[in-house]
Amino acid sequence: MSNVGIVIVSHSPLVAEGTADMVRQMVGDEVPLAWCGGNGHGGLGTNVEAIMGAIDKAWSEAGVAILVDLGGAETNSEMAVEMIGEPRSHKIIVCNAPIVEGAVMAATEASGGASLREVVATAHELSPS
Repeated sequence: MSNVGIVIVSHSPLVAEGTADMVRQMVGDEVPLAWCGGNGHGGLGTNVEAIMGAIDKAWSEAGVAILVDLGGAETNSEMAVEMIGEPRSHKIIVCNAPIVEGAVMAATEASGGASLREVVATAHELSPS
């Protein structure tokens, strides 16, 4: 069985890449992982097409958890999931949790074979009440 994939979406490509680097150092290649960040012009922002590409790269039949940093990343990630459509969209969850801690903990859970719901719940436990 394949592990849940993790996608990191940040307005900053440096934050997204750095978070992915931390995840990779913690779990190695046990978890499908992709990241994207910034707008298409080198500035801050997110891009629906880049998010869709990251989902494809991290795709797993076990599902994909998308960790986002700010509201725009969440909105664009939700749009990307809608554009991907059925049947894959039912196996993708956008997770609004602290991006660095959430990605590391979600990937740690995923590396142990946890389900998509368990991976997302672990990341959400880190959210402020």
